[in-house]
Amino acid sequence: MPSGNVIRGARIGSAPVRPDERHPPAPRQDVTYWCRNDHRTSIRIAADAVAPPLWDCPRCGLPAGQDAQNPPGRARAEPYKSHLAYVKERRTAEEGEALLAEALAALRRRRGEC
Repeated sequence: MPSGNVIRGARIGSAPVRPDERHPPAPRQDVTYWCRNDHRTSIRIAADAVAPPLWDCPRCGLPAGQDAQNPPGRARAEPYKSHLAYVKERRTAEEGEALLAEALAALRRRRGEC
C-alpha cells in the first residue's frame, strides 16, 4: 500500500519532452554591439529580423552600436519640464491671458459678483 505523500503517475526524473526535441529551432543570427566603454554585447535574434541600430549596454547602460571603431556617444537626457513649460510650448502669452480672463469671468458669474 503506497503512502499518502507520493505523487501518482510520476517518477523521479520524468519531465515533458523538451521543445527542441519536438521542433527544430528557428534560424538565428548573432549581432554584436560595442559601447563607449569598450563593453562588448552579443545578442541572438531571428535570422530574418532586422537588427536594431542601437542596444543598451547591460553593464553601463550607455547606448551601444554595431561599429566597434565608432560606438555611439552618450544619449543626451532631456531636462525635466514642468506642466507650465509644456503649456507655454502650446500657447502664447496672449492666449493664456485670454483664457485666464474667460475663466475668471465665469467664476465671478457663478459667485454672483458681476
